[in-house]
Amino acid sequence: MNVSAWSIRNPTPAILLFVMLTLLGVMAFRAMKVQQFMDIDLPMVTVTASLPGAAPAQMETEVARKIENSVATLQGIKHIYTRVQDGIVTIDVEFRLEKPTQEAVDDVRDAISRIRADLPGDLKDPVISRVNLAGMPILTYTVSSSRMDDEALSWFVDNTVSKTMLSVRGVGAVSRVGGVTREIRIELDPARLLALRATAAEISRQLRQIQQDASGGRADIGGTEQSVRTIATVKSAAELGAMEIALGDGRRVRLDQLATVTDTVAEQRSAALLNGKPVVGFEIVRSRGAGEVDVADGVRARLETIKGEHPDITITEAFNFVDPVLENFEGSMWLLIEGAILAVIVVWLFLRDWRATLVSATALPLSIIPAFAVTYLMGFTLNVVTLLSLSLVVGILVDDAIVEIENIMRHLRMGKTPYQAAMEAADEIGLAVIATTFTLIAVFLPTA
Repeated sequence: MNVSAWSIRNPTPAILLFVMLTLLGVMAFRAMKVQQFMDIDLPMVTVTASLPGAAPAQMETEVARKIENSVATLQGIKHIYTRVQDGIVTIDVEFRLEKPTQEAVDDVRDAISRIRADLPGDLKDPVISRVNLAGMPILTYTVSSSRMDDEALSWFVDNTVSKTMLSVRGVGAVSRVGGVTREIRIELDPARLLALRATAAEISRQLRQIQQDASGGRADIGGTEQSVRTIATVKSAAELGAMEIALGDGRRVRLDQLATVTDTVAEQRSAALLNGKPVVGFEIVRSRGAGEVDVADGVRARLETIKGEHPDITITEAFNFVDPVLENFEGSMWLLIEGAILAVIVVWLFLRDWRATLVSATALPLSIIPAFAVTYLMGFTLNVVTLLSLSLVVGILVDDAIVEIENIMRHLRMGKTPYQAAMEAADEIGLAVIATTFTLIAVFLPTA
């Protein structure tokens, strides 16, 4: 059946079909997310095992090699990369692309479970996670205030900013950069410990036992059942120093008689600088499947709310990886439009007929716009790859129209009526045009 001839005989269904497809394409284009690159699901698994205080040589022999030997027996492994540092081992397991990611994670977890008893007893439970390529920061902000120090600003970021940003749709994580972390420091006095014949291990063990909040079961009081809780937590460093510590000979002393208890900040292991000055910042990471532009708009709107609620806080944008994504998107769209214009110009130069050029120019949007509906239904996004693919095939989209129109023009020069010329021209080359289209599909199909 010749599609062109059928459309000529029945123009109304063909026109309505393309009107509907165009409307669906426009709606899908407005609903699609804008990203720099698509979300790639690579079958890569990361295993992180930590043993505080262990030397790299010990981590290699007692942890890394055992995990490697167990994981190496799994099916579909392509590469294993291991990094050993002081007290920590990171192993990246790369599987072949046909391996389902969730199956790869389960296989690695089972392999480590088999050798868990052979690993050092003090080793923390290995953390097994899949590699998420969407976990790169897209926005970085700094926070400053004239009435807050680094500790207060750090708590403001950890508490207020993080909770607010995580409520934004598409935000996957909020991490603080720089700043300080609160720490209750207990500095034991060696001379007093020696005089009282106490050890640091005993003090630490008792602190773990008394500094806790746990369930105490249930009790019947006045004929009603009530929950019982064991509350043994302190609210300040002074309360912690007032706690009694039991010694081995039965005596009891206060903790502040053995040590100096201070409410301070932890030692800084990282710092954030803006124009050479120390600042407290935070990074926004988008979740998988979210678009950078939508996430940035939601984050900026929520930051304006925070600024209104805290006028003494100054929030400055330090890094922005969203604007380049928007620029690439707009550049790709202009590339698509320029390609379409050039294709129409070429058609005009060769056919030298405004009606034929108009038909070819109409075929371009009627071919491109419905493609967005299919792209949206397949779960793709507007990114560099999809837009570049559309730009590459702009010229191919008018090939069939040019061949059809040129043959119709040839029949018109023979003195035939437009309807007769269109029908006979379509019958002559209809099969060839369809064969050419499927040939192009076959060429591009492997790249899909």
